[in-house]
Amino acid sequence: MFQDNPLLAQLKQQIKETIPKKEGSIKATEKGFGFLEVDSKTSYFIPPAYMKKVMHGDKVVALIRTEKEKEVAEPDELIEQSVERFIGRVKMIRDKLNVVPDSPQLKDAIRAKTKKGLSRDALSEGDWVVATLIQHPLKGDNNFFCEISEKITDANDKIAPWWVTLAKHNLPNQEPAPQPSWEMLDESLVREDLTHLPFITIDNESTKDMDDALHTVANEDGTFTLTIAIADPTAYVAQGTDLDKEARERGFTIYLPGRNIPMLPRELSDDLCSLRDEEIRPALCCRVTLLADGTISEDAQFFSATIKSQGRLAYDNVSDLLETGSCDKWQPSEIIAEQVNALHSLAKARMAWREANAVTFPDRPDYRFELSEDNDVVAIHVDPRRIANRMVEEAMITANICAGRALREHFGFGVFNTHAGFHPEKMADAVELINGHGGNVTAESLETIEGFSALRRWLNEQETTYLDNRIRKYQSYSEIGNAPAPHFAMGLDVYATWTSPIRKYGDMVNHRLLKAIIRGEDAAQTPDEMIGEELALHRRHHRMAERDVADWLYVRLLKDCVAEKTTFTAEIFDINRAGMRVRLLENGAMAFIPAPLIVDNKKRIECNGDAGTISVDGVKEFQLGDTIEVVLAEVKEPTRSIVGKPTREFAVIAEKAEEESAKSE
Repeated sequence: MFQDNPLLAQLKQQIKETIPKKEGSIKATEKGFGFLEVDSKTSYFIPPAYMKKVMHGDKVVALIRTEKEKEVAEPDELIEQSVERFIGRVKMIRDKLNVVPDSPQLKDAIRAKTKKGLSRDALSEGDWVVATLIQHPLKGDNNFFCEISEKITDANDKIAPWWVTLAKHNLPNQEPAPQPSWEMLDESLVREDLTHLPFITIDNESTKDMDDALHTVANEDGTFTLTIAIADPTAYVAQGTDLDKEARERGFTIYLPGRNIPMLPRELSDDLCSLRDEEIRPALCCRVTLLADGTISEDAQFFSATIKSQGRLAYDNVSDLLETGSCDKWQPSEIIAEQVNALHSLAKARMAWREANAVTFPDRPDYRFELSEDNDVVAIHVDPRRIANRMVEEAMITANICAGRALREHFGFGVFNTHAGFHPEKMADAVELINGHGGNVTAESLETIEGFSALRRWLNEQETTYLDNRIRKYQSYSEIGNAPAPHFAMGLDVYATWTSPIRKYGDMVNHRLLKAIIRGEDAAQTPDEMIGEELALHRRHHRMAERDVADWLYVRLLKDCVAEKTTFTAEIFDINRAGMRVRLLENGAMAFIPAPLIVDNKKRIECNGDAGTISVDGVKEFQLGDTIEVVLAEVKEPTRSIVGKPTREFAVIAEKAEEESAKSE
């Protein structure tokens, strides 16, 4: 009788308009309730019944009601939908097709249908699928509803971590299709024959796509002549072709634990362009003089060549030889030993120069998964950054500095890696923080490369990484652009990579520009403004994919450690109001330690994300950069997350102990 009464509807609308409203983002919890996050300090509780109308991350306008003497938020208007395309698993409920999103914040099954051309009979319980949300309760629909567009893989597929992760980030799961044949392009270049020079490559033993080879001469006057030869895929891939466009769409080779997906067909990346030993290969080269103190001269010359690597060396073997004087697995010939020693001396000079004039970073190990043929985790190897790694790194940095200079001076454009230092709006806070911890800086000094580099060197000298961890929140992100600009994080005035064209599309672009310089051309096509944004987005998705697969494998590896009460050494790298995030140094896994697992009385603990500290009973007990002992409290396979807790226990505060004592008396 009253259902369609316009007066009643008008009255309801008038009452609704008198209720306070707040705009914010939805934060879901595992227990069904949620919060409306208005800003970093203001949030409102959302009861489970109201959470049925929204998803984690939705931006909404909510009505702020008072229920049972407590303010609660009722989502009322959708501003921005957080979920559209998502990954999930098939679930049959009363013979109805549903999808459970693969997200720790989205646990409820969503009714589903299949798109045209995808049979429902092809789907089974637990299968992994791609779906799109097509109905939302705050858009006037009764419930959430989605459409399944693709089946990723079967429920129990051992390779699911890779297929699901690639689908989640909308990344390709195989290399580009091969071509029937490959012919080198006519680029009007004269290639210098360097096949007589003893170039060497230094890589991991399993590397197939070798893209750099080095030849070093230690001159009698203390200087060095370094020739960097880089694989030349643009000798086969013309600009604007379908393969070139596909390489741009991919941006980079995708590196995941246990496998990679090349940016270029493997015939190029692993064979025709790979600088394999005793094979003649086309290369783009740079020859430059370095002074005895590590200064890079202004005499860098770029040229095309053919080379033949005479030594396929491995990082560990070279490091063993240089660090201990011998290597059981390998003994170099006199010629190769001369090359290794010359490169070693050059690298030491460059490292000393950068430590005095630019920026160096503490060596962090790489964590490498060893997988069985059945894709189970056999072990995780900790690969430290040893001397051979640093030798190659210094040579590549030198090459990229030379390329940045050449592109800046000749064309004024290219593909440059840049970093702007501190955010201008955060500079005052950064200066206050640094000077409050013993520094002596000004905003004016930190706006220069020299001042920023001096700060980084000072931070490297500190006893802990606490301050370093804190000020990173005030720094800009590294960017990729088509105009030359400084790279503050490296302490360099210009930097343009060209040393990995098999793996990076931006390096292919720079190769073509460097070849234009070699040909003596005064003009070239400017890389369009979108290329930097595209590459940065590709890089972000690739890193997230690498992290997602690693998390999946870590959960598989560590699932028994809870019962075994294994103790790990961990480094604190993030603190927020809910607890702290740590990295297990034995294997690289990340774990979250919630505040209640530190001290179960929330009145006793304060997690201060701004200060990067955790206090118990008013006493600072943890801070960013601390190394602590932890055990695993829970390993959650469905969400691929690890929960830890400190082994250290905190005594009951004195006042409470006295109260308990008084009661017992």
